[in-house]
Amino acid sequence: MDISFYQGKKVLVTGHTGFKGTWLCVLLHYLGADVYGYSLEPPTKPSLFELSKVKSLIYSEIGDVRDLEHLQSFFQQVQPEIVIHMAAQPIVRESYRNPVSTYEINVMGTVNVLECVRTNTCVRSFLNVTTDKVYQNNEWSWGYREIDPLDGYDPYSNSKSCSELVTHSYLQSFFAEREVAISTARAGNVIGGGDFSVDRIIPDCVRAVIAGKPITVRNPYSVRPYQHVLEPLFAYLMIIQNQYMDKRYEGWYNVGPNEGDCVTTGALVELFCASWGKGAEWVNRGENNAPHEASFLKLDCSRIKSVFSWKPRWQIEQAIDKTVEWTKSWLENNDIMNVMEKQIQEFMER
Repeated sequence: MDISFYQGKKVLVTGHTGFKGTWLCVLLHYLGADVYGYSLEPPTKPSLFELSKVKSLIYSEIGDVRDLEHLQSFFQQVQPEIVIHMAAQPIVRESYRNPVSTYEINVMGTVNVLECVRTNTCVRSFLNVTTDKVYQNNEWSWGYREIDPLDGYDPYSNSKSCSELVTHSYLQSFFAEREVAISTARAGNVIGGGDFSVDRIIPDCVRAVIAGKPITVRNPYSVRPYQHVLEPLFAYLMIIQNQYMDKRYEGWYNVGPNEGDCVTTGALVELFCASWGKGAEWVNRGENNAPHEASFLKLDCSRIKSVFSWKPRWQIEQAIDKTVEWTKSWLENNDIMNVMEKQIQEFMER
């Protein structure tokens, strides 16, 4: 990856006010891109988007991906060269509570973004960011490959499977003979400083230790492919750059940690407590009648490693340490943008 590639490039990010979206905007600005964001208001309070003050460095448009007319108008105004689609309803439990809006955002939102790409010839490279949960989950002990069947179980996972299929259809129907390159990236569970989402394990850990309470873990035995948020973000930018230069690189890519960093939730919380130090402890409190979630999930990332010679940089212990470092800096009222740029620099040096 040539980081100078992004200097002066017009990049549109949907979902830019979320946790991953904010980190991506900070990273793109750090690399010299002209960043344009389209999203709803930040989904949490506090929010990383507001704490980082990245809004002052980019063009931020508040809008809904379900609103095709507004989205089309914004595309025509910006004329982006690169589009990264991250806008989504990303919480499994929320998808059980509100399945209709989950499908509207995750499926029709993708249709609308791709329709804007189809009708604006300025776009050269498009990436749809989905999830490791798009696969038909068989609870087997090996990683899912890009050729395995898509069929997420819960409304969130299934809606992201549908988002993948929408992307595949648009690629075959409209983009096969055009210059624009189209890919999807299926990332594992991300952690990092500034995630304040509900029903996510690390944010739950942070809220508990701040409140002086034990961390409650619903299922300490579930296995997930945890990785620091910068891992997939750099992988996304690598895919986007390469397919921009050569359309043969478009396709479907798993982005996850090495085998040893696919750990149980209990092991992850143990690492968090060890990194945090005094005052951090956890208890196992399983829930009766809890909605279904996969108990074993990991990715086979052989393809991205083979195609791009890519490999993860930070192991799970480092990912936790960087998350704790960010959180304690926030609690000490340090400059959040400086903390994020410092971690980006450290990641690049690694």
